[in-house]
Amino acid sequence: MQISIVIPLLNEADSLPELHKWIVAVMEKNNYSYELIFVDDGSSDASWEIIANLQAKNPNVKGIKFLKNFGKSQGLNAGFKKAKGDVIITMDADLQDSPEEIPDLYTMVTQQNYDLVSGWKKKRYDSKIRKNIPSKLFNWAARKTSGIELNDFNCGLKAYQQKVIKSIDVTGEMHRYIPILAKNVGFKNIGEKPVQHQARKYGETKFGIDRFTNGFLDLITLWFLSKFGKRPMHLFGLMGTFMFLIGFFSTAYIGISKLFTVFYYHQKASLVTNNPLFYIALTTMILGTQLFIAGFIGEMILKNKKTSNLYYIEKEI
Repeated sequence: MQISIVIPLLNEADSLPELHKWIVAVMEKNNYSYELIFVDDGSSDASWEIIANLQAKNPNVKGIKFLKNFGKSQGLNAGFKKAKGDVIITMDADLQDSPEEIPDLYTMVTQQNYDLVSGWKKKRYDSKIRKNIPSKLFNWAARKTSGIELNDFNCGLKAYQQKVIKSIDVTGEMHRYIPILAKNVGFKNIGEKPVQHQARKYGETKFGIDRFTNGFLDLITLWFLSKFGKRPMHLFGLMGTFMFLIGFFSTAYIGISKLFTVFYYHQKASLVTNNPLFYIALTTMILGTQLFIAGFIGEMILKNKKTSNLYYIEKEI
């Protein structure tokens, strides 16, 4: 069986030679057949030149270079499409993920029949304020939303059966939630393994406040897609119908009460526009109609959508 190691990267020229040497040592020690796929996500340093030099010396090395920076998710997606191995390992290029974990991850997938195994960095060397606390919030929210009991969804070190990575598309910034994407497709045998976390040796972390907020927004999007992605009318249509009926019956109540006042009590009724409830009911009916139309348009888009390019590859070796 062959192992494909997919490594997305951005400006990691300093770490690439050491990472390559470390991975090759582990592969040779365990007599693994492997391919090492580096995905350069539009680096501005010498990362691509180093990848090309490594490929010239080691035929097991392959490379993909994006035209510009499209994001880690797109890098993983491109690497997954290129991967030919029976087991796919993903890891970061900053030397914080240890290649020494690969044999155990490989064993869990091949012998324990896990569809996906996610690493768990129990002891971290990141800043608590910048990354540790946000990661804990991410993982808590992801567990509650997905029902998958993983402690570290965002760990870059993961192992997959080939059928898993060929069945999912990792877009936007969904790389954090690949276990959820796999579960939504139908893969349920998802495991976790505590892994060693290395202190960053070169460069600076790419984590920022924008990734913190985007991560939660992506989680909400993923929840919606998993529940209503194929039938948006089930959500928007239901909400729209419910709000429209509230507005309709409220308006009917106002109208009937005015008629009752005129014909039963023989009193002159005030205009319905003098009743604040009329405007609330009218607004509710309009919002309900808009929600229903939104669900209908969503259904039409799904029926006629065409797949667009998520990234553009400049070079490939």
